[in-house]
Amino acid sequence: MLRRNGRTAWTAAAAAGFAIAGVGVGLGGPAASAAAARTAPAPPGITWTACGDDGKAQCGTLTLPVDWDDPDGSTFELAVARRTALDPGARIGTLVFGPGGPGDSGVHRVRDGFGRFSEDVQRRFDIVSFDPRGVGASAPITCSAEIATARPSPIMTGRADFEATLAYNERAREDCIEHSGAIYNNADTLSTVKDVDAIRKALGESQLTFHGSSYGTLLGEQYAETYPGRVRAMVLESVVDHSRRNVRSFLTSQASTAQDSFDEFVEWCDRTADCALHGRDVRGIWQGLRERARQGDLPGLPEAGLVHVAFRALYGPDYRELAETIASLDAGEEPPANRGAGGPTVKDPFTGVFCSDWGLPVRDHRHWERLMRRVEKVAPDMSYTRPVQAVAACLGSPQPVANPQHRLRVRDLRTPILLSNAVHDPASGYDWATNVARQLGRDGVLLTYEGAGHGTYTRSDCVQETIDRYLIDLEVPERGTSCPAVPAT
Repeated sequence: MLRRNGRTAWTAAAAAGFAIAGVGVGLGGPAASAAAARTAPAPPGITWTACGDDGKAQCGTLTLPVDWDDPDGSTFELAVARRTALDPGARIGTLVFGPGGPGDSGVHRVRDGFGRFSEDVQRRFDIVSFDPRGVGASAPITCSAEIATARPSPIMTGRADFEATLAYNERAREDCIEHSGAIYNNADTLSTVKDVDAIRKALGESQLTFHGSSYGTLLGEQYAETYPGRVRAMVLESVVDHSRRNVRSFLTSQASTAQDSFDEFVEWCDRTADCALHGRDVRGIWQGLRERARQGDLPGLPEAGLVHVAFRALYGPDYRELAETIASLDAGEEPPANRGAGGPTVKDPFTGVFCSDWGLPVRDHRHWERLMRRVEKVAPDMSYTRPVQAVAACLGSPQPVANPQHRLRVRDLRTPILLSNAVHDPASGYDWATNVARQLGRDGVLLTYEGAGHGTYTRSDCVQETIDRYLIDLEVPERGTSCPAVPAT
């Protein structure tokens, strides 16, 4: 059930955010300012040129400070792309999409076709996205391929491994800074928040309509926290909870949600006759493969890499493909060969961004061992997923970080933020979404997808229609609204 937003009687708080979208329409909806909305404002600061295979996308750049605390200092070019509204006469404004990762390219998404959003949304909005600073074509963080491919395993069996990881991380940071310059130490999400507000200004939008996905939700949360009066509408899909202040809380929450998704896969296999592992001991086979990988019996696929294969498959969720992969490895087939780096340098933005947003220090190897014992207890099948690898990659990072964790402080939103999360999301756990919703209070409403997978908008007509009505008409679903699961395959 939906309610029309009437925030004049409802004081709202602005959520700390990840990415933003600007629309020149107020609470009255599209009819209230139809005449003004039908003429797209000239976007100062961006010169658009045709791009994309179909020639219908437009690409450009925006010159911005590397360090927002030194606006007259060095600059970089932020890459942006847009597709204009399919029906100019019905245009509401601009929808800005905040890409995930960290490391995803929003420009590629727009340039290569934006089927991610429904035709109705594409009809009513210009769709704009960008490569966040340090990513893609926006002053990409670049590192030596030789050093990047030598990253040690997050499975540290002794003090020597821990000390070697610290030494490697220091060398890798120095190398990436040498190749990338000052952008490496200015790649935090709070800096990107200011970039997004610059996009809003360049587009001529007084307010932003924003849809952030996965890590892009942190951008949206912090944008709403920083500029609450500039938010028209904001969707946060697969929500990041940036209030996890210590490494134990972060790793435990991430481990439990990954294990929950693996449990869903095992249950699917048990009840699905054409699962490649149906009728077999899935967990026993999986643990056997992990032991083989631990012993080096899966060429080119160490244990952490094997776990990551399953972790990525659970994003879909691609249960059938995961079962076939496990069955083939169990039968003795070799894993696919890894491709080489292909050149002397590689684009590697993850640590530059993540290690600036999360202060997750580990005191020493004994502390690390205690953390890993906890992770193994919480996630016996899914330890050493990407979050563990991320924490290992940030060991020894300078503290405090540029954008430390904190509870959201959002005030005076005119329209509540709409959060959307799957109950069984392997990366952005449902507990993250409910916790962020609690922090937002009446300034946030959580739409629950009862199924599995990372992301919700494209997997359920119910979710898509609810989000579309929110973006287009500012209709906010009632609290407790949920959408049924679409059967996984």
